[in-house]
Amino acid sequence: MPDYRCNRTTLVYMLPIALLISSLFVGRYQTPMSVVVDESIKLFSSFLFGTPASVSTQHTVLFNVRLPRILAALLVGAALSTAGVSFQGIFRNPLVSPDILGVGAGAGFGACLAILLWDSYLVIQLTAFAFGLLAMFVSISMGKVSKGTGTLVFVLSGIIVGSIFTALTSLVKYVSDPYDELPAIVFWLMGSLATVRYVDLLWILLPMFIGALVLFLLRWRINILSLGDEEAKSLGMNVERMRLIIIICATLMTSAAVSISGVIGWVGLVVPHISRMIVGPNYSRLLPMSMVLGASFMLLVDDLSRTIAATEIPLGILTSLVGAPLFAYLIKRGRMGWN
Repeated sequence: MPDYRCNRTTLVYMLPIALLISSLFVGRYQTPMSVVVDESIKLFSSFLFGTPASVSTQHTVLFNVRLPRILAALLVGAALSTAGVSFQGIFRNPLVSPDILGVGAGAGFGACLAILLWDSYLVIQLTAFAFGLLAMFVSISMGKVSKGTGTLVFVLSGIIVGSIFTALTSLVKYVSDPYDELPAIVFWLMGSLATVRYVDLLWILLPMFIGALVLFLLRWRINILSLGDEEAKSLGMNVERMRLIIIICATLMTSAAVSISGVIGWVGLVVPHISRMIVGPNYSRLLPMSMVLGASFMLLVDDLSRTIAATEIPLGILTSLVGAPLFAYLIKRGRMGWN
C-alpha cells in the first residue's frame, strides 16, 4: 500500500522550487515563458562559457529585480519559521513567535534610528541587525539576574525589553520629519522586500546559515527540551546552556531576516503549527518542514503584495490578513498540532 503521507511530504519539499520558478513570471512587466527560458539560457552561458551577459530589459527585470527579491523572500520566510518553531519547542508554548525576546522591536528601533540619523540602506540593515541582537542579550541578561527560574522569566524579560524598544521607536517617529523621514520609517516597519539586491543577500547568508545549521544539528535536543526541564536534566542535558545556544541561533536568524525585510509577523507563529499537522511534533522532521513551508509562505505572500493592487502592499499587512484568519481556523478546528 503506498505511503500517501510520504508522497505528500515530498510534494511539500518541492514547493519552494515550483514557487521560485513561477514567481519569475509574476509582476507588472509581462514576461512570457519563452522569454524567461531564453534569458536563463543566456545567463548560464555567460557563467559557463564567458559569453557577454544580456543587457536587455527582460534580463534586468528577471535577474536584477525579481530574482533577488524571490531569494530574499525564501530566506526570510525560512529563517522566521525556523526560529519560531525552535522557540516554541524550548519554551513549550504554542503561542511563541520569533520576537518573543523583543528582537523584532529592537531591530525596528535600530532601523528607525538609522533612517532618522543616516538615511543609508546599508546602515539601516546593520543597525537593525545589531539592535535585534542587543534586545536578545538584554532579555537574557535580565532573565539570568532574576530570582525566578524557567522559561517564564525569559518571556517576561522579552515583554519588558520589547515594550522599551517599542516606546523608543515611537519617540523616533515623534521627532522625525513628517514629510520625509516619517513615511520611510512607517513603510519599513510594515515590511517590504522591494529594495533588496544581491549584495544584501550575501551578508545575511552567513548568520542565517550558521543559525540554521546549529539548530538542525540540535533538532533532537529540542525534542528533549520540549518535554520539560526536569525530564531533560534527568537525561543528563545541561538545560540552561542548551536553551541559550538555541535562543542565540534563532535570534541570529530572526535579526538577519528583519534587517532586510522589516518587521513581519505571523510567519513564525502560524507556519510551525501547519508543519506539525503535516509531519507531527518530532523535530527531526518538523524543523526542515517548517523551513520549507515558511519559505513557500513568504514567497507566496510577496507575490501577492506586488500583484493584487496598483501599488505594492507592505508584507506585514498581508501576513497579518492571511495569518490571523488561518490561525483562528486552526484554533476553531482544534488542529493546533501541539500534541
